[in-house]
Amino acid sequence: MSIIQNKKAYHDFFIEEKFEAGLCLQGWEVKAIRAGRSQLKESYVIIRSGELFLIGSHISALNSASTHVSADPVRTRKLLMHGDEIAKLIGKVERSGYTLTPLDLHYSKGRIKLSIGLAKGKKQHDKRAVIKEKDWQREQQRLMRQKN
Repeated sequence: MSIIQNKKAYHDFFIEEKFEAGLCLQGWEVKAIRAGRSQLKESYVIIRSGELFLIGSHISALNSASTHVSADPVRTRKLLMHGDEIAKLIGKVERSGYTLTPLDLHYSKGRIKLSIGLAKGKKQHDKRAVIKEKDWQREQQRLMRQKN
């Protein structure tokens, strides 16, 4: 079940592979995500000293979550994956020119997980071609409904 999606990632990148990672979250962040107060639009994933980190994701604190913790909505969050998966990602990102982008937050067995996409950037003409194709598909559907 998806909590929030990063639709901009599909617009800006060709997604080659998808991976699932856990997140190191604090209690107030879990409550805020369950309340739907999170955003992935400006976020990205980096590799630092063999570990993955989510940077730029915004999780707004709830007023009732905690009184003694000062909440930082855009703090850097560590991602949890198996070592062999991280090694594979490091190889692709450093050698092949790929980038890692967060795709969505979702629940998996009651836990909050992050889908990461191994992606290559789109050029402007690629984005235009995708928009043109979507418009043509929409037009075909409309014509088929009128015909029936």
